[in-house]
Amino acid sequence: MSKNIRTTAVDHLFEAILSLKNSEECYTFFEDICTVNELLSLSQRFEVAKMLRNHNTYLEIAEKTGASTATISRVNRSLNYGNDGYDMVFSRMSEDEDIEESESN
Repeated sequence: MSKNIRTTAVDHLFEAILSLKNSEECYTFFEDICTVNELLSLSQRFEVAKMLRNHNTYLEIAEKTGASTATISRVNRSLNYGNDGYDMVFSRMSEDEDIEESESN
């Protein structure tokens, strides 16, 4: 049974996140709203997703990130059968990098 995450409280949280203007504001907000372990877990999952997309092995990912094989497997499931959220973000980050590179030339 899956819980519905689309609630007013979650809407408010996302509105707050979308109001952040830069990395420094993100650090300030997320240090207040998350424990250190929660934030490190989120960032670890994101790194795992990037490495999976780059075709790294579970062993390579576990050694580099310290993630368990269960975490790597869960992230892999999200990449393959999820809502394509990781792909959306990776695509936008890639586009941003392309724009920054062309502006610096």
